[in-house]
Amino acid sequence: MTSQNESNPEALKGEDWAGEMGAKWLANLERFEGMIAPIGEALLKQADFKPGERVLDIGCGGGATTIAIARSVAPSGEVLGIDISSDLTTASTRRASDAGVSNIRFICADAATIQLSDAPYDRLFSRFGSMFFAEPHKAFKNLHSLLRPGARIDLALWGPPRDNLWMMEMMGVVRRYVDIPPAIPRTPGPFAFEDLDYFNEVLESGGFSKATVSTYQALQPIGGVNATPPEAVSFVLSSMAVGRALDEQDTTVRAAVHADLLTLFTQRHVPDQGVMMQGKVWLVTATAEG
Repeated sequence: MTSQNESNPEALKGEDWAGEMGAKWLANLERFEGMIAPIGEALLKQADFKPGERVLDIGCGGGATTIAIARSVAPSGEVLGIDISSDLTTASTRRASDAGVSNIRFICADAATIQLSDAPYDRLFSRFGSMFFAEPHKAFKNLHSLLRPGARIDLALWGPPRDNLWMMEMMGVVRRYVDIPPAIPRTPGPFAFEDLDYFNEVLESGGFSKATVSTYQALQPIGGVNATPPEAVSFVLSSMAVGRALDEQDTTVRAAVHADLLTLFTQRHVPDQGVMMQGKVWLVTATAEG
């Protein structure tokens, strides 16, 4: 086993998304969105946006949820998508224009510190965009400052790693060959808010009333719907944090991980669906106090 001295690939901070990871997300946009589209749809259904509402979409990625929100709040409502990746906000602006959606705009900025001259907004939405703040208490206080009293927030957060086998089984393969330290609880990354008691404390300190949480649990298509096992392996190693653990490894280690992932994904492949692996998500609703 060789050593992995780089930062834990399970802990992606905001600055990672501003650069390399944002670019990788854009380059593989269809596959990334195919993996998490059902979760976004569940969160949008929960949020139940109405015409006329003004909405912030935090960590909007490629803009799919932002465009969906804009259509729901039209014609008099509007939505602002915020992402720390300029690659993604530029692409999202183009996608919205191509879709003919005009009550929408995108800003490249850090949602933890951004101030908006047209605040306050009525609603806040985020599909996996709120777990990477370096200082979450301060970040949620800032988000609160952008909202009117009584505004509702709807967030999707990854549940505990043990319930997200899509990530843990892949990391288990890599850990056979590379020494990767486990993620540190309550630090920025996909599982920053797996502990709901901690997340409620962050929310309350930021000025939000205690959250109501529902659970979304389903199989996820790794590499997108109908991806073959080889396609899923290529996607994971070239685009996801798992692949970063191999950046400094030799060809022998890379080949071994590739072979083991192919075996795993072949076992998890479902005809006409793709490589299906278990995921668990918290769908959270909370209210901004006055």
